[in-house]
Amino acid sequence: MAAIMEAAVVDKRITENPARGIRVSRRDAVVVDEDAVPTPAEVDLIAAHITPQFRLAVYLQSGTGQRPSEALAFSTECRRSGFVRIRWQVSAKAHREDCQTPFVPLKHRLEKECRDIPTALFVEQEIDAHIRRWKPVPVVFAGQNGNRIRLESFFAPRQPGAGVMPSIASSYGYQFKKACLLAGLVDLDGKAKYSPRSLRHFFASTALANGVPIHEVSRWLGHRSVKTTVDIYGHLLPSAWERCREILQRSMRPVPPDLTSLPQRRRARALAVELCRRTGAGWPAWCWDRAPVLGWCWDAPCKTRVSAGGSSALQVPLQRVITTSL
Repeated sequence: MAAIMEAAVVDKRITENPARGIRVSRRDAVVVDEDAVPTPAEVDLIAAHITPQFRLAVYLQSGTGQRPSEALAFSTECRRSGFVRIRWQVSAKAHREDCQTPFVPLKHRLEKECRDIPTALFVEQEIDAHIRRWKPVPVVFAGQNGNRIRLESFFAPRQPGAGVMPSIASSYGYQFKKACLLAGLVDLDGKAKYSPRSLRHFFASTALANGVPIHEVSRWLGHRSVKTTVDIYGHLLPSAWERCREILQRSMRPVPPDLTSLPQRRRARALAVELCRRTGAGWPAWCWDRAPVLGWCWDAPCKTRVSAGGSSALQVPLQRVITTSL
């Protein structure tokens, strides 16, 4: 609301912004449902069925996590070597012909602030393909301080009388839902299964599930706090659950090492160490020096020679020595 009122001040529709400086209590972050996150194959299906002009927007959202309004504000100045620099988003009233401020600063940011997001190769390829088909359109608008700003927009209309920028809801949102229906991505009621924001969820959940630090993902998404990222996407980290299970299991219930994967000399030493540790048997100090050279060790209290091939006293495989000695 504050951004809309500020834009009205720039347009000289009102003299001052009544919402400036007013802080509203934040609502709790909405947890993302796993079913609301498309798969990579579904992302490609949406891109294949959406109107060609908006194909790049699909991959900008899924590949860099941009909001719909940020993806539609993509311009030549955003593209950098190996990353994109996001500085603007499309205004909610940018589709109106009398709009003087089609672009506004990012959410939670001032006009001169930006955020950088790394780009994968497929995103770079989609940008190149878009430029080959459609040249960027120059858009001149007034900033919050009244200064004139020019952007080479990727999604500005090319027909006269079509408005300054496409409407996020009626243009891109409509084409997105239509693409879902054409691709067969529907729910039980026959409605589109995903929305443009689902692509942003895809980016975040994919990055987090593959070990990208959550504070980095939070910064790329443009969240005010990393807590917001945790509240929304924290439950989509099954790999973290598995790591926790493994760590606690190894701590409380350690298992004997897989000695068959060790070299021959290290195998004998590892077996003797494991036997002494699990049975509480003593261990002569001189064995530490001789074991790597001789390839075998002595369990002094039990008088059992443990060699790389087995036990001379028991004549059984190494793993069985551990099993029968515990």
